[in-house]
Amino acid sequence: MDTKNNVTEFVLSGLFQRREMQHVCFVVFSLFHVLTILGNLLVIITINASKTLNAPMYFFLSHLSFTDMCYPSATTPKMIVDTFMERKTISFNGCMTQLFSTHFFGGTEIFLLTAMAYDHYMAICRPLHDTAIMNWQKCGLLAGASWVAGFLHSILQTLLTVQLPFCGPNEIDNFFCYVHPLLKLACADTYVVGLIVVANSGMISLVSFIILIISYMVILLNLRSQPSEGRRKTLSTCGSHVVTVLLVLVPPIFMYIHPSTTLPADKLVILFNIVMPPLLNPLIYTLRNSEVKNAMRKLLP
Repeated sequence: MDTKNNVTEFVLSGLFQRREMQHVCFVVFSLFHVLTILGNLLVIITINASKTLNAPMYFFLSHLSFTDMCYPSATTPKMIVDTFMERKTISFNGCMTQLFSTHFFGGTEIFLLTAMAYDHYMAICRPLHDTAIMNWQKCGLLAGASWVAGFLHSILQTLLTVQLPFCGPNEIDNFFCYVHPLLKLACADTYVVGLIVVANSGMISLVSFIILIISYMVILLNLRSQPSEGRRKTLSTCGSHVVTVLLVLVPPIFMYIHPSTTLPADKLVILFNIVMPPLLNPLIYTLRNSEVKNAMRKLLP
């Protein structure tokens, strides 16, 4: 079998074929992307400029906001530009770069959420040991480990895909380079690669989701011994984190836990996963957090 790669570019189907709908997509997703960048940038500036937001939770939140700026930026600008194009194409190298970037920032976000859950657990369930254990060195190690883990997850996903032979056709039924349709286009048996993709992406999302839900169940059980005022504040903080966990982890579980086939709902689920969590996370963490809101009031004129 000839394993040479004859494909130099891929053709993307985009979200909609109708010109009117593409114009709507341009306006909506341009607005969403600008709001995402500005909202997350405001959170990062507020945390770094404020002297009161020096708890480990805000340190991890600044890293989370940075990933929320980068994650949609790997796909959304290209999607916006493509609304003007009759033929939506992306080079082979551009496709692999997009694949790497989405998995890198998406994976890092999942690992950062796990680190934040560990910080919440220590602060609520082990308050006497929290200051000693969650020092700045430990926080830096957890954040660094999240970025390294995201890189290892992404480089594995990319290497599995880039070494496959693509002989044609080259049409991807999506608005960006998504791994499942790429496996369908490869002119080789991708059964084993598909299983590794499920294990690498689907199981990471599923296991992280189970760990996070169990950790917050333990936290809720420990809240029974707290005074009512402290319980309300903790519930508000944990509630924000649980909402973020659901927004970030449920879509990739759906996207990657099934075998390497494309489902009709994949495109909408992927769109939601890329656009909505990065857009909503700044609102979730600021509207339910009085400390962040007070810091923003002092920062803004």
